Amino acid sequence: MSGQEPPAAGPNDGRAAGGGPSAAPAPSEAPADETPKDGAAEESEERDQPQTAWSARRDLVDHSPRTMRVGSRSTFGGGYTEGDQHGVSGGRVTGDVVMGTKTVHHWSLPGLSAAAPAAGEIPRTTLDRLAASFVTVGDTFESLVDRLRRDRVLVLSGARFTGRRTAALMLLHRVGATPVLALDRDTTPGSLADRFTARDADDGTATPTTTGSGSGSGSDTPSTRARGYVLCDLATHRGNALRENHLLGAADRLAEQDAYAVITVGPTAVLEDDVCAADWRPPAAEDVLAAHLRARTTEETAERLLGLPNVKEFLDRGHQLREVAAFAQLLGRYAAGEVTEQAVADFSLVSLENQVQEWFEEDENVIHLRDKAFLIALAAFDDGPYALTAELSDLLYGLLQQTENRARVPEIPVFGTHIGKRLQLARADRHEAEEHTEWGPVTQTKAAFHDERAALVLLREVWTGHPSARPALVAWLRHLADDGRPLVRTRAASTVAVLARTDLPSAMALVIEPWATSNLFRHRLVAVNSLTLAHHIGTPNIPRILDAWSTAEDRRLRWVAVRAYALIGPERPAQALAALRDATRALYRHLDDPDDFDVEMARELAEAVELLLLSPADAEVLAGLLARLDDERAVRDLSLGGFVNACRRTEGDERYGTPLVLSWYARASADDDRTAPQGIARLWREALGDPHYTGHALEVLRDWVLIASRSTTAEWALAALLPTLVTTPTEHQRLSHLLRTMPGEDGNPPPEVTTRLLSTLPSR
Repeated sequence: MSGQEPPAAGPNDGRAAGGGPSAAPAPSEAPADETPKDGAAEESEERDQPQTAWSARRDLVDHSPRTMRVGSRSTFGGGYTEGDQHGVSGGRVTGDVVMGTKTVHHWSLPGLSAAAPAAGEIPRTTLDRLAASFVTVGDTFESLVDRLRRDRVLVLSGARFTGRRTAALMLLHRVGATPVLALDRDTTPGSLADRFTARDADDGTATPTTTGSGSGSGSDTPSTRARGYVLCDLATHRGNALRENHLLGAADRLAEQDAYAVITVGPTAVLEDDVCAADWRPPAAEDVLAAHLRARTTEETAERLLGLPNVKEFLDRGHQLREVAAFAQLLGRYAAGEVTEQAVADFSLVSLENQVQEWFEEDENVIHLRDKAFLIALAAFDDGPYALTAELSDLLYGLLQQTENRARVPEIPVFGTHIGKRLQLARADRHEAEEHTEWGPVTQTKAAFHDERAALVLLREVWTGHPSARPALVAWLRHLADDGRPLVRTRAASTVAVLARTDLPSAMALVIEPWATSNLFRHRLVAVNSLTLAHHIGTPNIPRILDAWSTAEDRRLRWVAVRAYALIGPERPAQALAALRDATRALYRHLDDPDDFDVEMARELAEAVELLLLSPADAEVLAGLLARLDDERAVRDLSLGGFVNACRRTEGDERYGTPLVLSWYARASADDDRTAPQGIARLWREALGDPHYTGHALEVLRDWVLIASRSTTAEWALAALLPTLVTTPTEHQRLSHLLRTMPGEDGNPPPEVTTRLLSTLPSR
């Protein structure tokens, strides 16, 4: 045995499945692209290496996103019955998230750009209401209070929607700095001190920065001299940074009035090194929700609401504090009987949908186009390597720039990107985890949304809510499909699966069909995976598409259909086998003309049966093969070729791993299931006795013996199987000759296990 993909079983004339070079398209087929090939296209074709159905399925399992887990490396779980059903990984659940909430809820959340209210006095009632539900974290808040008392002015740094403004108001409230005046966001670092000039409402001098009332029903001018000032999201940029002299000047003015000020800034604010901003660490969402509920209801009602399953799920999603506060309002209404339980259940997804809409509705002054490209790339590569996501997001960024202005040369900054700030905007985190590669697992730094549903909602929003982005997105996906990395190609397929769930006709016309009719193997394989994953998340009509393609004139479409049948077949094994038999019969009509017989398609058909045999529907597939085994030559070749291929596969694809079919035989025998062991034994006898398959079957059986020489478990299972393979003198002679004469590895004598196995054969 070797670590490479072995040649698959098949008759000597190549009628059944196996590895090998891809058959050239029939002369009658037109190439997918008649345009002359440039150097890059020719290089792409040279790199286009066919991949067996087994290894392609392994890549799909290894690299599919967490919302579309499709089984294990040993068995491919089709559809909704296999794979992780927790979170949104179950097929139907993922499909529901993609389609979004069915009811329109009008819940108001603070907008992304509305970080601060209009300038004016903050009503005392607002401060009292905030104080009633404000949550502190350890001694951190008290240390900030002490620092504000000492310095008069405090810069509070933190991400958006983490409660910075509320914390600023509560700091002023704690030091007794009332009334509180909210300053205009247009205030610049250089004009900061001027905003703190003493004013008195009695002299008729209006606050120059006042443009309206504060949060609530406050007047346009402070009723008394302000002792507290809050400035939310001070605008800074290169050349207009906040410096220490700005704060010292502000502190002097504030000391003259016995007043205090708190300035909030975001993670990307431009601060000189001599400005020491205090980091704001928000309290836990559960603590904030509990405080809000206790402020609105009784202790008993609050505890009951906190124990609701929908509430626990909401808290597990990593929602922002603004969403937590809005959720508390909704729960209060639910407790009063004003809204339904469904509204409570929908709130988490609705909040996420609102956030995603905000990301893409804001102009570039709030969220740059490059950041939006990163959000889309993160949706495609959620929980994938960060460096890869960032690399491919810049490719998308360049395409989006060209969509905006085709005459513009894409400009991509090489440096200056802060990973932490970028992930903070995306509500994502990074972590170390293993990633499967063709050389084995490797540790990578990965980036993932806090809420795994974000990727699905975001892709739907971009595809359906912003159609102007489609040309760039489609071009980007085509680049991904041409990438040499299996992870990238698989994520291109999973992205298109979401688009298909949202808008199947457009996804088919713009992406899937061009891939399916490509002359390049890897493009067609991405089409296969797109259709498979689309079906997995509940996209309707995928089997109908495959049924139509399986009888199409274009062999490329037939190829895609056969590969996809192997992957979605475990859900509908009888229909999948019937379609594969029909395709094989059609293929064998040209058996007498070697020039017209499609050897590659014959291999693909048997490889499809191989995958079905090693799927959760193994029992149904085995029964289906046995029922039609004595049909015409085409069906027999399909069944035996697929079976012998399946016998080559080992656990974990290890060289000396236990063969999967042998493990299946042992498990079924231990469970007193006679049907599967008898069926496996019969297929072995048929394969060994068929002149077209004898050589391949003996080669596989020799590999099993070598594995048994290293594994007691495999030896016991093989010792139980071998006697069932002998029902005639010819069968006895064939197996005894193999065990007596087979060489060991690397030219060594036969392993000792051959003698023990020979003793298990019945006498002549």
